[in-house]
This record gives sequence, C-alpha cells and structure tokens, in this order.
Amino acid sequence: NTASPSQDLIHVACVCAGHNASRDVVTLVKSILFHRRNPLHFHFITDTVANRILSSLFQSWMVPSVHVSFYDADELKSEVSWIPNKHYSGIYGLMKLTLTKALPSDLSKVIVLDTDITFATDIAELWGIFRKFTDKQVIGLVENQSDWYLGNLWKNHKPWPALGRGFNTGVILLYLERLRRIGWEQMWRLTAERELMSMLSTSLADQDIFNAFIKQNPVLVHQLPCFWNVQLSDHTRSEQCYTEVSDLKVIHWNSPKKLRVKNKHVEFFRNLYLTFLEYDGNLLRRELFGCPTQASPESVQLQAALEELDEDDQCYDFRRERITVHRVHLYFLQYEYTPTGDDTDVTLVAQLSMDRLQMLEAICKHWEGPISLALYMSDAEAQQFLRYAQASEVLKNRKNVGYHIVYKEGQFYPVNLVRNVALKNVNTPYVFLADVDFLPMYGLYDYLRKSVVQLDMAHTKKALVVPAFETLRYRLSFPKSKAELLSMLDMGTLYTFRYHVWTKGHAPTNYAKWRTATTPYKVEWESDFEPYVVVRRDCPEYDQRFVGFGWNKVSHIMELDAQEYDLMVLPNAFMIHMPHAPSFDISKFRSSPSYRNCLSTLKDEFHQDLSRKYGSAALKYLTAQRNI
Repeated sequence: NTASPSQDLIHVACVCAGHNASRDVVTLVKSILFHRRNPLHFHFITDTVANRILSSLFQSWMVPSVHVSFYDADELKSEVSWIPNKHYSGIYGLMKLTLTKALPSDLSKVIVLDTDITFATDIAELWGIFRKFTDKQVIGLVENQSDWYLGNLWKNHKPWPALGRGFNTGVILLYLERLRRIGWEQMWRLTAERELMSMLSTSLADQDIFNAFIKQNPVLVHQLPCFWNVQLSDHTRSEQCYTEVSDLKVIHWNSPKKLRVKNKHVEFFRNLYLTFLEYDGNLLRRELFGCPTQASPESVQLQAALEELDEDDQCYDFRRERITVHRVHLYFLQYEYTPTGDDTDVTLVAQLSMDRLQMLEAICKHWEGPISLALYMSDAEAQQFLRYAQASEVLKNRKNVGYHIVYKEGQFYPVNLVRNVALKNVNTPYVFLADVDFLPMYGLYDYLRKSVVQLDMAHTKKALVVPAFETLRYRLSFPKSKAELLSMLDMGTLYTFRYHVWTKGHAPTNYAKWRTATTPYKVEWESDFEPYVVVRRDCPEYDQRFVGFGWNKVSHIMELDAQEYDLMVLPNAFMIHMPHAPSFDISKFRSSPSYRNCLSTLKDEFHQDLSRKYGSAALKYLTAQRNI
C-alpha cells in the first residue's frame, strides 16, 4: 500500500479559467474530499472570474483541513503566450508549464490535475508514488491511451515527437524541487522553440511540449500505472488499461463530448461522475479522524456563536438558521456584462427555488437589463437547473443574468440571506428589488433608468416604488400600457396586489392617487408596508433573522425609512404578480403556532435593534407596533 501517513499535507494544483471550468473544479474537489483522509492544500491558477467564484465558494464551504491558494493566471500569460496553440483550452492549456515559477519556491512536490477528472480512490495513494521515484525522476505521468502520438489517425496526421505512445498530462506528479534544480524553465522553452520550427503550433497544448521534452530526457519520467488516468478521449483505447472496473483510480473525461464518449463501461463512469456532481457538498464538511485541524477564523467564530445559543429556547431553530453558513457558488453559468457609460443602469434583483424556475423565461422577456438571481437549491437541483438553462433558447441567449447558487441547508428557507447574495453581486449603480413571481411591465427597464436621472437618485436618498398588481388567471393578456391596466382593473381581471388577503402590505402606495398621477409622488411609511423598490446599490442589506415566510421585506423597508429614504411612487410603472401554488413556508406559517410565536419574538427584537441603531428616527416603529 502506497498511501501516505494521514498527517501528510497533500498539495494539488489546478489551472482553472472561466465559469464552466469552475463548475468542473467543484466536482473534482468533491470526489477528492469524499475519499481523502489527509489535510489538503489546493493551488488554483485562475483568471479573475474563476478566482471570484472559487474563493467565495471555499470561504463559505468551510471544509476542515483544506487550505486554498490562488495565483493570477494573467501574470503568467507572458511565459507561454508566444507559443502558437490550436487546443480548445487556449492559453490556459499551456499554464502547467509555468508551475515551477508560479507556485511557492519552498513547495517541493505537487499533484497537477485537469479540471475534468473524477477520483475513485484516496488521493494519498497517488501522493505516495513520489516515494517510488528514482533519484533522477522529476515527473510522473500515465501513458497516452489513444494512438495520437503514433501518428496514424488520418492522412497527413503529424503529431509532436513522443516516447512511444507518449504521455497524457491530465494527471501529473511534479517534483518541483528537482525540476528547479535541473533548470526546467529553460529546458522546456528550448524544446518548444526547437519543435515549433517544424511543427508551427501545438495541437494538445502543454502535453505536446511535455512529450517532446521527455523524448529528449526519458530518464526523467516515472511512468504511473494506467489506472491513475483512465482517459475517455475520442480515440480512447483505455479498455486495455484495466481488467477489473474495481482497479480504477482516476477517470479523465478528456473528450470535448464528455459523457457521450464511446466505451463499453461508459455507464459505470457516468454514474460515478454524476454521483459527485449531485453529491451534497455539506456532507464533506466532516472533520478528519486523527488529524488535528487548524480551524479557520470563520469556523472559530461560528463555533462561538453556536455555543451562545440556548437549545431550550423555543425559537432555537430560527436563531441557529441566522448563523448557518451556506455554501455559495457565484456565477454558476456564463455571465457577461458591459457597463452603460451613463451611470444610470439598474439590475433586477430576485431570489427563487426550484418550484419557481418556470418564471425565469417570462422575466427575461419582460426585462432586457441585467439581472442578479440567487437560487436556493440542493446540489442535485443545481444540476437540474443547469440542464434546464442550457436547453432553454431564451436563457441560453441571455448573458447578462448572474445566477448564484446558495446551497440548501437547515430547516428554513433563508430568504433574506439568499436575497443578500443576489444584492451583493450586482455590477450596476442601482437595483430593482423584485420577486421572481412578478412580471415587470414592458419597457420598465428604460423607464427606471430615465427616472433615476429625473429624480436625481445619485445625490438623494430615494426609494422608487413600482406599484404592484396581481392576476388570478394563469393565462393573462399582459397590459401594454397604464391605460390598458386600468381598464383591466375596472373589469376585474386584475387587482391591486394582496387586495384580498393583506391590504396593509401595499395600501400606502395609494392606488387611487396613482390612477391619475402623471408625476412621481411621495408617500409615508406605514406599518407592514412592503413595496417593491428601486434604490442605490449601497442600500442596507436584508435582515437575515427573518427566514421562511413573514416580515422579510417589511423589515427591509423599515430600515430604508429609518435611514430617511424618501418613498416615491412612480406614476407610469407597474408589475404584475402571476399566480402559482403557495410555497411550503407559507403553509408552515399557517399551520404552526410556534412558528407564528417565534416570528413575533423576532419582530420585537428587530424593533429593539432598530431603535438602538437609529435612535429617535426609529421610535415611530415601536409606537406602530404597540398600536397593532
């Protein structure tokens, strides 16, 4: 058994750029964490996008005995940008050549992995193979499992030079200390320069250069058993590698076709891969046995907060929810945003769970501006969402929507925490704080941008109210104008929002005045007012003690009012609530007296906190509360 002692810190390096590769890294990491018994240190060479995604993910994941370091790929580009490369991974496919320079100079050994890899065993076994290297060996690789380097795949196919079948660089053991000693940087450069004189470009990125180098220096390579990199590429001959499926250690999806590759065991491989894709990452937060962990400041803080809670408190579950740290995967899908030059841009901000997914296409048709959406989902649901988004013509073509996954944990829907994730990841100066079951009127995006200028939002504290209406019909001929909306209101096909069940929530909007208004008008805060508003991005966050149903938006509007925002109703704006089945949380609220009691307790505590924070400005809330 080559497994290393469980106290050994294992170093793993990965090059990761862009949104899609970041998703792949998560699956790879899950498969490593699932089997591991050792502390790990991941070294990620990333572009800005992947850095932002992975740093927030690992920070919120809080896995014990896992260290993460990031290195800026932009700073390494000049090392390899002179190499013409035809591989689909582009310049990032050459970055592994720079690791002796990129990684800390005192790091002596590292396992280097492609992002499209799944582990079926403990990575410590692979780390243990370093001990089998001879004194001269500096690099460990598995033989290539296709005929690519034999050069007979098609007419005029001329691969780079390689030793026999060549080696695949999806899994590499790099003895960094020795590589530095033999002058690796200079050696690979000279090899590349020499071969490029006749080859003109690389076809398989770093792999071509590694192979040409090894052909010149065969004593430097340690050949790894083939099951450490079972390659499912287009021309794979991987079946010759293993006799028993149980021999497999690492599966490498190195075909652009990924799961559609031809191999008689592909179903087995697919199931293994999908297991980790959909595996609940929260289960990997477990402590390692016999491994004293260096707790992060975040987990120490969390532990202290947990110890302060009283388990006999009837609202214990609510209080615990407030300090739960949810894993967050920002920008789960491709995202592109070009700022408008005039500083008036508005992002629609909303949150949703799986049962509201069908609302997304309609919202995208009604709102052409940027959108920031936080989705509360399990790992398996996130994969369903991914398939849904990739299959939808509407969503596929919209690149200015940021989808941020907040992974499910705990008993309650942490609605305000989820809203805050969407709010914090906005790139525009203004936000339209909406709900996903509302459709904005056509043209609202442009109208709001004009209103931002007209009402001098840049220099004043204002919250622009977008009046809310609702329909009880699943099929609605959506009004094209205010006049059309008013006639539908008169005919009874539309109502003012919550008119039947909770008039207080929107009564202060003053719908009677709105009917004839042609200019924005100011309204005063009243208790339980919860309008949908446009504010500056630096508005207060939502209060995270409110979870599930009840008071989650009300508390936010109160804080805006306490901060002396003027509430201005827009005369030509509207949004319409579309009907849907009631959420699980509203059913819990209606059926559970203890839920309602706890909500009442949390309200009182919120009021007290507000008056401590805002002094006399908050006194009216206490008065309003007493009058209820």
